Amino acid sequence: MWIDCHCHTKYSYDNWLEPVDLIRRAKELGLDGVCITEHYSYEASLPVEQVARDEGFLVLRGVEIATDRGHMLAYGVEDDGWNIWGRDNYLPMTDVIEHINSIGGICVPAHPFREVGVSSLLHGLLDITGIAAVETHNGGNLDSDNDLAISAARHMALPALGGSDCHKTIAVGRCATKFSQPVTDMASFIAAVRAGACQGSYYPGYVQLAQAA
Repeated sequence: MWIDCHCHTKYSYDNWLEPVDLIRRAKELGLDGVCITEHYSYEASLPVEQVARDEGFLVLRGVEIATDRGHMLAYGVEDDGWNIWGRDNYLPMTDVIEHINSIGGICVPAHPFREVGVSSLLHGLLDITGIAAVETHNGGNLDSDNDLAISAARHMALPALGGSDCHKTIAVGRCATKFSQPVTDMASFIAAVRAGACQGSYYPGYVQLAQAA
């Protein structure tokens, strides 16, 4: 099954993407699910759950955390109590990973080789411990950035995830993750990642639809 593991809607407050448009685009592409990872807040994505029920589509929820060494995708948190720092930006990466792990979640560096200013992770990824996987395929990246992430994940012997990092409808599904065991909720999602039963990729369904359009 295919899941786009890194999606944003208007509840990230940096775009106008309606959740229903994201979900319907994902269904049109043949994806089996998406994971909403709004910036800074897990609770911000709560309204998307009702849309998912109405549309009969698998929607999981995580959060994208801005740390002092780049962005981190966190899966398995249940509310915004994960944020013990009281601010949104430049949270200490090492402490974030340790804390998310301690409350039963997992951490995955997002677009680690994309240069986003002073907080870019880049080759510092190779020194990070405690992460469950690497986002090797990000739809907003240059191919060369993804290539570096793919090589790093292999070097670190870590599973790979893929996500579109969509902020617009057209971007949904550019990259996604192929899971080789069923994912029906966040618990089974995390179990699959920990088992390495996942592979980030450029989603072939997106390419075929784009060419047909």
